[in-house]
Amino acid sequence: MRFTPDEVQAAFATVRAVVPPTPQFAWPLLARRLGMTVWVKHENHTPAGAFKVRGGLTYFDALARGEKPRGVITATRGNHGQSIGFAARQHGLPATIVVPRGNSVEKNAAMRALGVELVEHGEDFQASREYAMGIAARDRLHMVPSFHRDLVRGVMTYWVEFFESFGRGAEPDVVFVPIGQGSGFCAAAAARAHTGARSRLVGVVSAHATTYLESFKARRVVESPVTTQLADGMACRLADEEAVDVLVREADAVVTVTDGEVAEAMRVLFADTHNVAEGAGAAALAAAIQQRDKWRGRSVGVPLTGGNVDTAVFAQVLSPA
Repeated sequence: MRFTPDEVQAAFATVRAVVPPTPQFAWPLLARRLGMTVWVKHENHTPAGAFKVRGGLTYFDALARGEKPRGVITATRGNHGQSIGFAARQHGLPATIVVPRGNSVEKNAAMRALGVELVEHGEDFQASREYAMGIAARDRLHMVPSFHRDLVRGVMTYWVEFFESFGRGAEPDVVFVPIGQGSGFCAAAAARAHTGARSRLVGVVSAHATTYLESFKARRVVESPVTTQLADGMACRLADEEAVDVLVREADAVVTVTDGEVAEAMRVLFADTHNVAEGAGAAALAAAIQQRDKWRGRSVGVPLTGGNVDTAVFAQVLSPA
């Protein structure tokens, strides 16, 4: 997936109107703990608390150039839904968001606060997505996908910010990229190509939601069950074919992190940086901790992709039994 300089410039113009560049720091305590320089890109500092808002803005900017739909609908576990709700409100469009039953209470509340109609249906994201597609057809609503070129183009802006902050050749040796539906990894690969960065890209999936790992190995989409209880932003049962193609072509490797490793990374981020991370938001650091012997003495990049974790969940993570 490639973008022209004009496409990248247009994405920045759209995103910058709402989202200032997010900070990134090489935290000393993380360096001491892991034995390597760890650059953290803080996408938890966007107006929606996660990187996804960038994609929603660019998607709706492109949508607005065509015939205005009567309304939009999408499915989500939370951050994508906040992104769509945020952008829909910017464009004056009614939005319906379908989430699985038992979804994050506080992510649901955040979406409702944006004015969306929230519908709970299904036991996982895929079931919610199929239900949303049915409503879209019935009510003639525009179905916003979870993976799309215009979503990737917006998400790419944070990766361009990241890579361009280093001098040419001074980028981290490796960047760990969490994978949910794939827009984050595809955006990182596109930004690397756009900037000429030479960092290796390692995809990170939940050990309890491995469709992208299995698809990476098989070089085709392979469905896999979802059992993660913590990394809801990575709870994908069926990979996107286009995203798999990019992953196969651009990833140096794909690694898995358990819920236990994610919880530990959440605790580390809070202790060493005083930032709150949701499960998926801490997955990149979890992978860096897991792989620290391989990269000791080197420089790594990890995005803190979101901080939208329920209070009760975070309290439990910080006080493990």
